[in-house]
Amino acid sequence: MRRVVSVSIGSSKRDNQAVVQLCGEEFSIERIGTDGDIGRAIDLIRDLDGKVAAFGMGGIDLYLVGGNRRYILREGKKIARAAQKSPIVDGSGLKNTLERRTIEYLAETDPEFFPGKRVLLTCAVDRFGMAEALQHTGAEVLYGDLMFILGLPFPIYSMKALDRVVRVAAPLVVQLPFKMLYPIGEKQEEQPNKEKFAKYYQWADVIAGDFHLIRKYMPERLDGKKIITNTVTKDDVSFLRERGVAKLVTTTPNINGRSFGTNVMEALLVALLDKPLSAITPADYLGMLDKVGFKPRIEDLRA
Repeated sequence: MRRVVSVSIGSSKRDNQAVVQLCGEEFSIERIGTDGDIGRAIDLIRDLDGKVAAFGMGGIDLYLVGGNRRYILREGKKIARAAQKSPIVDGSGLKNTLERRTIEYLAETDPEFFPGKRVLLTCAVDRFGMAEALQHTGAEVLYGDLMFILGLPFPIYSMKALDRVVRVAAPLVVQLPFKMLYPIGEKQEEQPNKEKFAKYYQWADVIAGDFHLIRKYMPERLDGKKIITNTVTKDDVSFLRERGVAKLVTTTPNINGRSFGTNVMEALLVALLDKPLSAITPADYLGMLDKVGFKPRIEDLRA
């Protein structure tokens, strides 16, 4: 059995392990949280390096993407450098392919899902494939990058405006401590700030993006809303159901009652491809996604 491990700087309360069979091979996939301790994450990667088929880097990105530019996160790069033998990925390969394909799949299978609807995407620079795909759905899209990353009350309503903001802000933002940008460790368990951006949640018919960012400012009620996200546990699903969410879509499949992060699934595909990371293309990921048959999880929470 080959082992794929996601080392996350998120809460250890969300740790999980599963065994899956893909393409005739058996894999143990595992998520290990370090409760916000970046040093511990680095030590863990160094200890497991060469002993696992591939690493996922969880709770943090290596890159933010805007337009045709990639901006390297200082602390993400520090973590990624700890792996010298086993390949390590942050999920960006699937955010460009699987998540783009998820939006296209929803648009094709449910012609009423997007046209004429309002979509709140918490952070486009984190989910650039999803952001670009949403442009072709007939929906009105609000990009919440300044709100959900920097806490600033400035919604963005076009990719052109977003690109201008990213060019100015991203070179500075990627140098900041990651805990200033995203909830890590115990912050993932805190009660949401329910009032700050409530009006934008209520404006939207569909709320999309990273689950912890969606949860960060989630109001008490989201009756009838649709959520597109990933990395949700059974408790997270109950949390959404209690708030009246009508439909949950996760870009990664349901495995043992939870949806693992894109970094875990990308690490799994990298192990299957058995190629150097530098040689893997989007076409390779798409071909492997077709081969393993990953489909988004779509769940009616009112049932």
